[in-house]
Amino acid sequence: MSLKAIKVRFPPSPTGYCHVGTARMAVLNYMFAKKMGGTIVFRSEDTDRERSTKEFEEDIVHELKWLGLEWDEFYRQSERTPTYTRELQRLIDEDKAYLSKEPSKKDPSIEVEVVRLRNPGKSITFTDIIRGDITFDTTELGDFAIARAVDDPLYHLTVVIDDALMGITHVIRGEDHISNTPRQILIQEALGYSRPEYAHFPLHLAADKSKLSKRKGDVAVRSYREKGFLPEALLNYLAMLGWTPPSGREIMNIDEMIAEFDLHDLHKSAAVFDLEKLRWFNRQYVERMNEDEFAQYALPVFKSALEEKGNSYDERLAGKLLSLLRERIDVASDIKEAVAEGEFDFFFIKPTLDPARIPDKKSEAGAALKHLSFARDALTEISDSAWTAEGIKDALWEYATAEGRGAVLWPLRYALSGRDKSPDPFLIASIIGRESTLARIDDARTVLAA
Repeated sequence: MSLKAIKVRFPPSPTGYCHVGTARMAVLNYMFAKKMGGTIVFRSEDTDRERSTKEFEEDIVHELKWLGLEWDEFYRQSERTPTYTRELQRLIDEDKAYLSKEPSKKDPSIEVEVVRLRNPGKSITFTDIIRGDITFDTTELGDFAIARAVDDPLYHLTVVIDDALMGITHVIRGEDHISNTPRQILIQEALGYSRPEYAHFPLHLAADKSKLSKRKGDVAVRSYREKGFLPEALLNYLAMLGWTPPSGREIMNIDEMIAEFDLHDLHKSAAVFDLEKLRWFNRQYVERMNEDEFAQYALPVFKSALEEKGNSYDERLAGKLLSLLRERIDVASDIKEAVAEGEFDFFFIKPTLDPARIPDKKSEAGAALKHLSFARDALTEISDSAWTAEGIKDALWEYATAEGRGAVLWPLRYALSGRDKSPDPFLIASIIGRESTLARIDDARTVLAA
């Protein structure tokens, strides 16, 4: 490995929102640079004038910072045209490149002038840190274009000039750039630049093993952020795609990952971007939150979802649901889905009861009425200080054990929730309070007695 001061680059093209592939590239470069005490350059490669926008550039910057990444230098290729023009003119003056008049690819009836590199047509071998020696015969490339005009450079030329003049020592990028490398080496040699070290890692794939694309589902970092994935979880997951740290650990903060990171440990085969695995990562971080952190994470989503559905939001009641919410979600968007499906309605709205569903499947209406009456009397006697899930359970458990737990507890749970599936009745009663609990039991008794 080079003894020069390490310097890497994040070189996104702002032609779309920040892709998870862009984020993964940045994470790997970041960990390598930090491990080696190096410098990081953010270079917005915005030379595609038709598709590059300020909005996309700002999104990429925002999402990478949201993930916790940072950089030491920032450049925009669109602001560096004089530098490219100077170096391009040098190539022309030294007869290493030439102006070529030829039909336009867009409209063959129009003649355009492009700049082409004089290709010596030789074999090139470069050593890839991940893949070893890779050899290309450049003859088949011909004299390839490096600029549309002297003041309008193409991608390969700008990348080579910037990497050289910015002192980039390591080019760490996806394997889809391997085929670009021989062109870039030819340009480097023509300009007299030194060659950086290369590391081409396998791309990650969609669940069906195809290339991850917009047609295959969410690929923008902002989409995962908006769903409530935590930046630490997404960062951790992206780092682990195609890399196994020596310790074998999966859940690690950025400093722990940096300490173990080595480019040589990156896998040579593609990894699959598994949404369920990402959800698992997020779940691990949700479980590590303290109560205040989880409240800040979950309650705004809960409030918004309830209000969107037309339900009133009770902050005191919602606070009591924190432990239940934490048990049921991997990511904040799960709260929206649960609210939309009515899973929390009964905490805020008295349920509508079907008399046929109140008794346990093995019981008659008369038995259910008897058990609900006992429950009401027993719960009336509980002191305010004992009105907890455990205190409510203590008041009913002996009776339920003697009479049949299903026969006793099913009517109570259904009376409180109006749902076939819900948390246990002790928890529901402790959350909605004594007044609502007794009122709902009375409603169930009235329905049964009708």
